[in-house]
Amino acid sequence: EMGQAQDFIRDLCDVFGFSHRRLVTFEERVTTASGRRGRIDGFFPGKLLIEMKSRGADLAAAYVQARGYLPNLPDAQVPQYILVSDFEHLHLYDLQAKTEPVCCLLSQLPDFIDHYLFLAGYEQAAQAEQIAVNEQAARQIAALHDAMRAGGYLGNDLERYLTRLLFCLFADDTDIFAHKGAFAAYIVNSTQLDGSDLDAKLQNLFDTLNQPASKRPRSLPPELAAFPYINGSVFDGHLATCYFDSTARAALIRCGGFDWASISPAIFGSLFQAVIHNDAEGLTAKSSKRRELGAHYTSEQNILKTIEPLFLNALETEFNAVRRKQTALEAFHSKLAAINVLDPACGCGNFLVIAYRELRRLELDVVLALQTLRAKGAKQSLGLDAREFETLRCDVDQCHGIEIESSAAHIATVALWLTDHQENRAAGLALGGNYHRLPLKKRANIVMGNALTLDWAQVLPPAQCSYVVGNPPFIGSSYQSPEQKSNAAAVFHGIHGAGVLDFVAAWHIKAAHYLRGNPSSPPARQAGSMHEAATASLPPSTRVQAHGLHDTAPFRNPMTCAFVATNSITQGEQVGILWGALAALGVHIHFAHRTFQWSNDAQGVAAVHCVVIGFGLTDSAQKTIYHYPDIKGAGLPLPANNINGYLVDAPDVLLPRRTKPLCDVPELVNGSKPTDGGNLLLSNDEKADLLNREPQAAPWVKPFLGADEFINGQTRWCLWLVNIPPAQLKTMPLVRARVEAVKAMRTASKDAQTKNDAATPTLFQKIRQPSSDYLLIPSVSSEKRAFIPIGYLPASTIVSNLVYALPKATLYEFGMLCATMHNAWNRAVCGRMKSDYRYSNTIVYN
Repeated sequence: EMGQAQDFIRDLCDVFGFSHRRLVTFEERVTTASGRRGRIDGFFPGKLLIEMKSRGADLAAAYVQARGYLPNLPDAQVPQYILVSDFEHLHLYDLQAKTEPVCCLLSQLPDFIDHYLFLAGYEQAAQAEQIAVNEQAARQIAALHDAMRAGGYLGNDLERYLTRLLFCLFADDTDIFAHKGAFAAYIVNSTQLDGSDLDAKLQNLFDTLNQPASKRPRSLPPELAAFPYINGSVFDGHLATCYFDSTARAALIRCGGFDWASISPAIFGSLFQAVIHNDAEGLTAKSSKRRELGAHYTSEQNILKTIEPLFLNALETEFNAVRRKQTALEAFHSKLAAINVLDPACGCGNFLVIAYRELRRLELDVVLALQTLRAKGAKQSLGLDAREFETLRCDVDQCHGIEIESSAAHIATVALWLTDHQENRAAGLALGGNYHRLPLKKRANIVMGNALTLDWAQVLPPAQCSYVVGNPPFIGSSYQSPEQKSNAAAVFHGIHGAGVLDFVAAWHIKAAHYLRGNPSSPPARQAGSMHEAATASLPPSTRVQAHGLHDTAPFRNPMTCAFVATNSITQGEQVGILWGALAALGVHIHFAHRTFQWSNDAQGVAAVHCVVIGFGLTDSAQKTIYHYPDIKGAGLPLPANNINGYLVDAPDVLLPRRTKPLCDVPELVNGSKPTDGGNLLLSNDEKADLLNREPQAAPWVKPFLGADEFINGQTRWCLWLVNIPPAQLKTMPLVRARVEAVKAMRTASKDAQTKNDAATPTLFQKIRQPSSDYLLIPSVSSEKRAFIPIGYLPASTIVSNLVYALPKATLYEFGMLCATMHNAWNRAVCGRMKSDYRYSNTIVYN
């Protein structure tokens, strides 16, 4: 039993597809009804209690023993089911139904599986419950925030004040303070109903929490003296006076009635972002900035898509391989304590929080396994006590981050402390004792600064870094501010064509250089040709060898990296530019999640289409592509021999941006661009009204087609005034008014070329209209289509810049563009708008 029980329970979790580390506790200490101390072998609070016995043991007696654990469990944790087993027999008791147990042999479990299906949805139910609790927490803190702001308390002091209050609320429910409810009682019993003295009382408490007992005044009131010394930076510094009123005091008291122990520290900081990020957002509970309270945090499931294949899965596999070998297990424990994780765009610390939490839970598994091995060697239980600091060696100083906003950096530090305390409580339950780390001595290394201008090696030397992880900002090239463009350009220096890259690509390049800073990293690849047909126009900085890309010998301490990114960096012309440059730096892709919908846990929040890519400077023998048949569903893991920049199991072929077709065919051209403020375009009604009042304009009104109009059969019109005689224009005041409006719009533009084009307001800004009949291809069409919709059109139909035109096209070009092979090619290499196809001439056609 001692050596096998936890393995059995872990495997049972695997059968039903959920993580034992997130939902199960082992050897949880409990007081029985008779007052004796006992340990629950496996515990799913509120759902299932598992009692394991050696083969052949009396399972009826084991059930009686398990029932004895229930009276002293909190009501919310009393399980619905008890499972007792001797590894050969399974007896499942439903405590609510009070029916006879379901008994079977282990070999018969498939025949009795229906009785266990309550476990299949348990993780989803637990996640939904956690989301609901997190959103309730967000609403509580939002009400307090709004009440404080209503009194004129704003800015950084408001953020820091709320951070301190939330720390106190959390501490009140998680045994950091002397007893549960100490902070709530202090507010209720020590302050006036009108809130007039609330700030003074709170500031006194903050000062007390920041002072060791040896430095506290002797006259300190007993209600303050009972609070512990916290240290850290949570309560450092003086805050401006907040003039609370009765409404704000009542909001704080309501917060005190909420169980803050149940919130996830992973959303601690983002909870604040949802509430207080923008002082100008107004005092309403719902605003354009907040969207929906609780919405601005990344779900744990999405974070785990990044960190599980990056390192957690491998660590779990290694643990299982050494769990019965004491010397190897102790070495593995040292390895966990030496891991350092860097998030160079850490925000409020979500990724670091989850990574640290998972390391701590794996470490607890290690300590419990060591306890079992040592007890077997000593022929008795050693009763390890979690209060021994050397027992648990992982700490928050293994987490490192870079964040540009000071408030977010501060919140990330606090969130990691809260996570540490939650895991200390879990360790105390499993190992015995009330384990805490007060006063706080270690802190996460969160550095405030611009990650694209800061030297990452100054935050964490590359030789000490184990993993780089994060979710850098997604900003397309055309939406970047001048400062962002400048920062990215400095990172992209020497990479030809980098101006089209998404902002997130700068983190990939910066990470590759950071990985190369490891003193034992392999040499950079030699410049060369990957594939002559594919790289004829690639600049030297993006050319890499076609052969021998994965023959580099592994090196010591191989740091690896994984980022969430927009799927645009794996599509269209960005692929050749970015992944060519990364390949030249020696980067190999180890795993990749293809396009999926990265969403937050709250309702009503826009989702973005993302990829996750893990990479390093050494090759990986086991590569995995996670494919999403449904972008809102689960990823299907597919083993791969090689993963290229298109996230395909194929050789590292990168397509350059070609300006001319490969062979002698008509050139595909973009349509005409109005840049007219809508003044040269007409709806059906506008056309009818214009021609009713100015029938002489009829020759100058033409059909106008963009992608939407072509695909969906809609009708629009335009004023096509090419070569119109000035004298004729004077006879049409309505048309002339539209022309003047175009001139005014272009004159007011900040773009220099548009200003210049104000001199020709009768014309579209860019005129690329075919003079003959042509073939039309929309630039964007649905990914659900097996074939891109195309069609022949007469030269009299004006084509917009949202479609492509192929002049003088014959049935040969029509047939080739309609071919299944061409459409497959498009799906593989085109850019995307979310998941819709973005056809292009430079990559797809040429």
